[in-house]
Amino acid sequence: MQEVTSYHQELLNRISPIVEKLFKSNSLYLVKLKKQEMMERLIELFGKFTPEEMKTIQDEELTRRIDKILVFEAVSGTLNDLTPQQMTMFDESVEGK
Repeated sequence: MQEVTSYHQELLNRISPIVEKLFKSNSLYLVKLKKQEMMERLIELFGKFTPEEMKTIQDEELTRRIDKILVFEAVSGTLNDLTPQQMTMFDESVEGK
């Protein structure tokens, strides 16, 4: 159990500064996402990797992966924010009308 807690803390220490930096550099994240909730989800997601696997991921690559996840999370609900008229316009453009 101590190993799990230690690995969780290790993930938190590595992921937290990356998330902080990304949130500061992208206002979309500030508007659309809850930082603490995203931290928890990212730790859960990256916790599926073994500690050895996480050590092989360079910081630049980890930042890129986290950024892609944040972008996906931020825009995933965007269609829900459209008005019915905007949704019709979107549907028509997707259908190629």
